[in-house]
Amino acid sequence: MSDTDSFIEEVTEEVRRDRMFAWVKRYGWMAIAAVLLIVGAAAFNEYSKAQATAKAQAFGDSVLQALDLDAPSERAEALMAINAEGTPESAQSLLALLSAKEWVEADREDDAITLLQAVSDDAEVPLVYRQVASFKLLALQASDLSIQERSLGYQALIGGNPQLRVLAEEQLALLDVEQGNTKEAIAAFNAIVQDTEATAGQKRRASQLIVALGGDLVSTNGE
Repeated sequence: MSDTDSFIEEVTEEVRRDRMFAWVKRYGWMAIAAVLLIVGAAAFNEYSKAQATAKAQAFGDSVLQALDLDAPSERAEALMAINAEGTPESAQSLLALLSAKEWVEADREDDAITLLQAVSDDAEVPLVYRQVASFKLLALQASDLSIQERSLGYQALIGGNPQLRVLAEEQLALLDVEQGNTKEAIAAFNAIVQDTEATAGQKRRASQLIVALGGDLVSTNGE
């Protein structure tokens, strides 16, 4: 490389260096701000996750402590006193469902019905919680509702949650028994026995009721 070429290269490199320093002087603060923003956002995200985890753990501990109380009424009151702020929206619905169960055990069905009705009617509550509340309401109000009303109620629950669907179909079969529709009830119970989404307990109950009604169990392989 000639002396001239070497000189030109040095000058060019010096110009590049000057331009870079000028750019850093003019825009460097933006790069630094961007880095700080990214680091800050990541730190805030981790902090938020930690806060959410801590609140969820505190909520769970409060529920377990409430359920450890001796009397059902005490458990119900303790559950409803839990602060669900900062937890998922479904947490308050869960507390209501748990409390309703305790009120039933305390022979205060009216209090249970009030809680369940509020969950069932709240459009902001996730569907599965509303359906569970409706299912429990139908059971608690069985003596006040006609067979047709109960039938319509259980039919409305068929769809969505598989386990709740099977439970609703089981109740509909029992309504057939209540009305003396033995043939229809046996067919419905056989459908539950063959339902892949039915639990072992549900299939066992259905099988026992088929036998009690004098029916025959249909083989799951269609034989």
